[in-house]
Amino acid sequence: MSPRRGLDLNVIIAAAAEITDTVGVEEVTLASLASRLGVRSPSLYNHVDGLPALKSHLTTHGLNQLSEAIKTAAIKKQGIESILSIADAYLLFARNHPGLYEMTLRAPTEEQPEQMRLGSEIVETLVIALSSYMLPEEQAVHAVRGLRSILHGFASIERSGGFGMAIGVDTSITFVIDRFLRGLAT
Repeated sequence: MSPRRGLDLNVIIAAAAEITDTVGVEEVTLASLASRLGVRSPSLYNHVDGLPALKSHLTTHGLNQLSEAIKTAAIKKQGIESILSIADAYLLFARNHPGLYEMTLRAPTEEQPEQMRLGSEIVETLVIALSSYMLPEEQAVHAVRGLRSILHGFASIERSGGFGMAIGVDTSITFVIDRFLRGLAT
């Protein structure tokens, strides 16, 4: 069977990402995707090797978008300005792409080298952003984990509707990151 004109892996991933972000990754099936694209499910196999492969492509897509967002946010900034810019980009990605964001949280395996590369790229961007604190390598890893935990905590609680007080979440994240960075400086 020949591939449908106009249908390629990028179109499929974009449609799957849309489903993921609007109704959740659990709702991404080959049937729902085929319906959205106006094709029959078997047509998708010309471009992707089943649902697990599709979800792997989605994870790679999400990691790539998150990595690009935080790298762009960090450009030409240092110290707290860089970290706050990264935090804004991270939280914006989580808000705008909740399904893809969820998929970026899983640690990749050796069988997913592109995801491993992108995950390492994200960590490296954070290490560079934290470099003005001159932490030894192991402490830098702890700091990156701490920062990611802060950001993920905010993203998760916000997504669940857990921030109901009148004080803005953006003010809170700035406060928490400032205190976190002050701790790194001592």
